[in-house]
Amino acid sequence: MMTVQGKEIIDILEAWAPKQLAYDWDNVGLQVGTLNKPISKVMISLDVLENVVDEAIEKQVNLIIAHHPLLFSALKSVNTNTPKGRVIEKLIKHDISVYAAHTNLDIACGGVSDILADKLGVYDTKVLIPDTYESLYKLVVYSPVSHAQRIKTALAESGAGHIGNYSDCFFESRGEGSFKPLAGTNPYIGKQGEEEKVEEARIETIVPDHLIKRAIEAVQEAHPYEEVAYDLIPLKNQGNPIGAGRIGQLPETMLLSDFCEVVKKKLEVSVVRVTGNLNEIVQKVAILGGSGKGFINQAKAMGADVYVTGDMAFHEAQDAEQMGLSVIDPGHYVEKVMKQAVQSHLQRQLKDANLDTEVIISNVSTDPFKFV
Repeated sequence: MMTVQGKEIIDILEAWAPKQLAYDWDNVGLQVGTLNKPISKVMISLDVLENVVDEAIEKQVNLIIAHHPLLFSALKSVNTNTPKGRVIEKLIKHDISVYAAHTNLDIACGGVSDILADKLGVYDTKVLIPDTYESLYKLVVYSPVSHAQRIKTALAESGAGHIGNYSDCFFESRGEGSFKPLAGTNPYIGKQGEEEKVEEARIETIVPDHLIKRAIEAVQEAHPYEEVAYDLIPLKNQGNPIGAGRIGQLPETMLLSDFCEVVKKKLEVSVVRVTGNLNEIVQKVAILGGSGKGFINQAKAMGADVYVTGDMAFHEAQDAEQMGLSVIDPGHYVEKVMKQAVQSHLQRQLKDANLDTEVIISNVSTDPFKFV
């Protein structure tokens, strides 16, 4: 196993949740410290409060990956008599870096919105608040015929080749490739200084923007040549919508009161706030982790029976009730579901890359609320 640098860990995370997905008002990325250092232990946390930093110090953590940014707006001073100043001081003294993946992780495919939907059993989901559409590219790879299937398999495993509900979508044609290996090369086929002609396959597939790096790396690993010939062509085809929240269906209808119990159980909360008739039948569910009070109109317009989100304010709750949209508010802290998901993703990718870093989950609670 090889020692891993902080940047390598974040490259893995950003392949899943690219920084460019984050909203303009957000502050994602490196918050404190450096990524140009060896990392032996990473801790995943929802927040970066002093109790989280104390836990990181005790467990000899080098890097904290948090959902909520420690630094949300510009600091004019670092006063170590203040709670935030003490946190920054401890981080720097103990050489602990902090990285935040916030709205980019909310929006990403398989991110917080999808995790919450999965936990609640909501399927056939669509983006609740489309912001833009993902760019698509055609990836064309030239390969010896003998390795064509191997390369297609690698591309499919990287996530390339999806068109709608179809996977493994490729076009393959045959032709003759020619090249001359020069001094210093170690050709898989042919000899230095001699022109070589090879029957090759031209493999074409479609790749969304966020998977380009992973797809090209998969090709390079599967391809026998020292220098891989490929084209990457921007397409005008419209990709999948990108944005916050999800809306989908429950497997069967149920009473609003029963769905409240599902939310409590699956999101591990003792109580929820709810508006609407508890005896009403619900099936179409809108979900937005964190604070979603500003999107009740969108949830209603997309046909939701019930909207699950946090930080619902009094007047917005009244508005939702008046328009016939039920709301379940389980609190903001349910976004803690990201901890297990990020840990699992990093562990899997690090293992596949033969990189030796321990990834743990913060065990301290950063929920400010208690119910009495």
